[in-house]
Amino acid sequence: MTRKARIARYTDDQLRTMCERGEDKSDWTQAAGMTESEIEAAIASDPDEAGMDVDWSTVSVDLPQPKEILNMRIDADVLQFFRSQGKGYQTKINAVLRSYVDQKHSV
Repeated sequence: MTRKARIARYTDDQLRTMCERGEDKSDWTQAAGMTESEIEAAIASDPDEAGMDVDWSTVSVDLPQPKEILNMRIDADVLQFFRSQGKGYQTKINAVLRSYVDQKHSV
């Protein structure tokens, strides 16, 4: 099944030029004048929002912890295996180690 693509891509400069020419499709004056209940009704009637019921007041963003720099020795075939997985192989090694640590902590 093929979905019709509705994504339009523009550069920053193209968007600035479009806004300067008044080609902005958003009616910010109308949006600013809407009540909270009107906004909720507009969202509820949008088919792209069907099933999206998120209580944003309870959402939290957990930023990733910074990684430590490590120089370690591992077997060449192990390193080659992960490198053969392509871009992000260090992230995969970290995920394997994270899984091991989590497993040991749950015991």
